[in-house]
Amino acid sequence: MTDQLVERVRDALRAVIDPELGENIVDLGFVYDIAVAGGAARITMTATTPGCPATFFLKEGTQAAASAVPGIVSADVTMTFEPPWTPSMIEPAVRASLGFAAVN
Repeated sequence: MTDQLVERVRDALRAVIDPELGENIVDLGFVYDIAVAGGAARITMTATTPGCPATFFLKEGTQAAASAVPGIVSADVTMTFEPPWTPSMIEPAVRASLGFAAVN
């Protein structure tokens, strides 16, 4: 059941779109970890840079999307910049659509 909840939270987070890149935070590689215990979701995520102007927007959107998942009673979102985000974290198809060169 916990694994199913984690996957439902991950799917819900695909509705959170980065306003600068126009893609969802899951495919962009911003979501580092999702843990669920007792209906409480703990999400660790990042943004493109520590000074990203969308950081608050992304964190609030993530908390709202996770909280809307049936079975989730609370959502705590932690922003981190370790490890730093790089374009290599983007899903390959999305990376190509954004015009990033292939990363080895």
